[in-house]
Amino acid sequence: MCHHDAVVLDWRQERTKERDMRTVIAGGGLVGLTAAAALRRIGHDVTVLEQAPGIRAAGAGIGLWANAIRVLEDAGADVRALGQEINAWFFDPAGKPLRAKGYDDSDHRFLLVPRPALNTLLADVVGRDRIRLSARLTGFEDRADEVVVHLDGGESLHADLLIGADGVYSRVRSGLLPGTGAQAHAGHYAWRAIVPAGDERPEGTVLTIGTDGTRGGYTRVAEGQTMWMVNQFEAGPLSGSKRDRALARARNLAEAGWHDELLRMIAATPEDAILENRIVLVPPLPRWTGSRVALIGDAAHGLSPHIAAGGTLGVEDAGVLRTALASADLTEALKQYEHARIARFERVREFSAAVEAAAGPAEFAARYASFSHWMLTTTPV
Repeated sequence: MCHHDAVVLDWRQERTKERDMRTVIAGGGLVGLTAAAALRRIGHDVTVLEQAPGIRAAGAGIGLWANAIRVLEDAGADVRALGQEINAWFFDPAGKPLRAKGYDDSDHRFLLVPRPALNTLLADVVGRDRIRLSARLTGFEDRADEVVVHLDGGESLHADLLIGADGVYSRVRSGLLPGTGAQAHAGHYAWRAIVPAGDERPEGTVLTIGTDGTRGGYTRVAEGQTMWMVNQFEAGPLSGSKRDRALARARNLAEAGWHDELLRMIAATPEDAILENRIVLVPPLPRWTGSRVALIGDAAHGLSPHIAAGGTLGVEDAGVLRTALASADLTEALKQYEHARIARFERVREFSAAVEAAAGPAEFAARYASFSHWMLTTTPV
């Protein structure tokens, strides 16, 4: 590098320090909005791009562990008022409660929050004027001095940093790392819905470990609202309506009268209220950043929902990235973030594989508690 180039780069760095960091975030879901709220707290001039015409939420409810709640509260979002605290137990198909020895309530407590209410809260914290709806990223140019973000319709935005929080089908990831498209998770499907609460047991039945690779149950997500969920590995051919398919799997969770209320709940759920999703995964990536680009959440590490921590770990991404950006220049911050998160997710994938392969309810309970304890007691940076 010649002396002139060094002077130009120094000037560019000083120019960035003299004003707010211009940050564009692709994706207006939980993780993107959390990142926006967190980065606003450290002075970033944030623009969120959401391709949908409104702030929405894919899914019914989401479990937030203590590590995610800390990040959200630090970002100015009081999420505790939105949900129900769950002290989780595991059950076998006959309803026998299970917990692994050596773990206590702190390893099993999380907050279950309705996704729509959570995203609405976060959008208000970020500021609606900072969220651009019906704004679809089509590509970007990661330059030495800026990142240029191209939108559908021909508009371009100039920024210092682009964050890809645009989910498993991330356009930011495809631009940063071509050939890393999401992959189907071998016959794994999930069904869920939020319904009015009835006379089901208020403590819920999450999580019941059934036969034929089926897991599910129900739990209260807010006053007067209950969420039921069923998922199955190697589900085989699907036939009938979404309700029929969910009921067929739910019967694997019901023995000797246990879960009759779950079966009634599913049978009474309107077809258009049932969410049915084929589970897809993001393969391990060789890197999560470019010179002015970072991937967070499912865009970086979309996992199977059977460990029930994807949202929490995505929120954790946002917290780690915020900490790095608050304490180092952009180049060093992105290096710190990438190093910390790739190392952490190597362990997450090991835990996820172990939980998926659990031979029965007792082994599942033990392996899950091992994961949650590790996640909650290890430092994410």
